[in-house]
Amino acid sequence: MDFITAVILGLVQGLTEFLPVSSSAHVSIVGRLLGQQDPGAAFTAITQLGTEAAVVIYFWRDITTIIRKWFLSLAGKVAKNDPDVRMGWLVIIGTIPIGLLGVLFQDTIETSLRSLWITATMLLVFALVILAAERFGKQDRELSDLTWKHGIFYGLWQALALIPGVSRSGGTIAGGLFMGYSRESAARYSFLLAIPAVIASGGLQVVKIAGGEGTGETGWGPIIVATVIAFVVGYAVIAWFMKYITTHTFTPFMIYRILLALGLFALLGTGTIAA
Repeated sequence: MDFITAVILGLVQGLTEFLPVSSSAHVSIVGRLLGQQDPGAAFTAITQLGTEAAVVIYFWRDITTIIRKWFLSLAGKVAKNDPDVRMGWLVIIGTIPIGLLGVLFQDTIETSLRSLWITATMLLVFALVILAAERFGKQDRELSDLTWKHGIFYGLWQALALIPGVSRSGGTIAGGLFMGYSRESAARYSFLLAIPAVIASGGLQVVKIAGGEGTGETGWGPIIVATVIAFVVGYAVIAWFMKYITTHTFTPFMIYRILLALGLFALLGTGTIAA
């Protein structure tokens, strides 16, 4: 991969990671349209560390408060029913499903599930799922109403994002809407819930590469460039998205997903792009 391609893919990752349109699908599609092989699960996981760093900085005050109080609660210095302590436990609990499934199905996730036929199908199917969630969800719950059971359900919805085309934020937000949470609450918990999962996934890929498995045809230079760009662009997108959802629905993104899916089906059907 050359540096120009890395810059483009970094931009794509940063622009799409936090929107309910599936960043992994976009990186895979754009990479192939640029004449590359599928950039691969390792490239995607590592560049997601850039966008996740943007989440950490954007929610820095919330995150540090949650971590500090969570540890203090273990020492008995903060009540276990403190909202920030509960949120710490809920993030841990919600991360369990994607962690278990990611380990159990790692080989499948990194190979057969990256077929663009599957990606196109998930783009279309989950567009309809998210539209239904927004249409039928009551949206009268806030994060203060989050229960342990809902935390697990959120985690199961997030785990669906192991399939390219679903979207980590889209899947988790859809689950939240179905359970009656507002768009803002669902998105906020979605971003917090993604932190341990993305860091673990990207960190695992870094360890594997450091252990001699290699970066394939990509190389460290392009990966680092793409990751830095994804961080900068991702931070701007978070700030915009959190304001956008206070007064707007997800419908425009779903229309885009449907059109992208249909266009991808056409490209695959005509042999213009390889699955």
